Amino acid sequence: MEVYKLGRVPYQQAWDWQAEAVQARSNDEAPDRLLLLEHPHTFTLGSAGHVEYVLWDEAECQRRGVEVLRVDRGGDVTYHGPGQLVGYPIIRLPHAEGPGRKLDVRGYLRSIETVIIHTLADYGITGKAIDGLTGVWVDTPRGEEKICAIGVKINTKGVTKHGFALNVNTDLDYFNGIIPCGIHDKGVTSMAQLLGAPLDMDTVSDHLIAHFGAVFGFSMLDIQPE
Repeated sequence: MEVYKLGRVPYQQAWDWQAEAVQARSNDEAPDRLLLLEHPHTFTLGSAGHVEYVLWDEAECQRRGVEVLRVDRGGDVTYHGPGQLVGYPIIRLPHAEGPGRKLDVRGYLRSIETVIIHTLADYGITGKAIDGLTGVWVDTPRGEEKICAIGVKINTKGVTKHGFALNVNTDLDYFNGIIPCGIHDKGVTSMAQLLGAPLDMDTVSDHLIAHFGAVFGFSMLDIQPE
């Protein structure tokens, strides 16, 4: 798997890059890839997202420099911003054997959750999955809080798009502008909040890359982007 560390990229630009990478992978013109990056302040709504879950009006979003986009992933509304490690795996998923030969989408999501849980464990943070919900959560004095959101799209060739957003040093105040993933009764946290200090993003990325390769069975190749 080729790994690209892309720095801070506007959401639309990264979305366009994903489209190109998905097309190339679908045509067997490129290998599996993992794009790792950060975004400027952005609210995104999934294909079935509820606009009423964006709580800040247009003027407030403009004042805070937040772009609002509807995108083609699953899930509801989420926030992307500086200090958040966003990963976009562009992978051709294998079809299951037997009648129907369906893609194991649920298994793919569980594998991403496992990558995040192992990455958090390297920092002494106990992450977990919750039945019926997608993403990775932690127990806090305030209750269960989400530390990583996951939302994906898979095309007819079985190639994945979109991915995960791990809150590392994220400014959590921006989550007050939305109802994250449409879930009213659970909060949001970050690695920095749990540990009491900011973390080095490159080091967190390296841990995540290692666990991604181990969980998915890839040899990870670091590519320097042009």
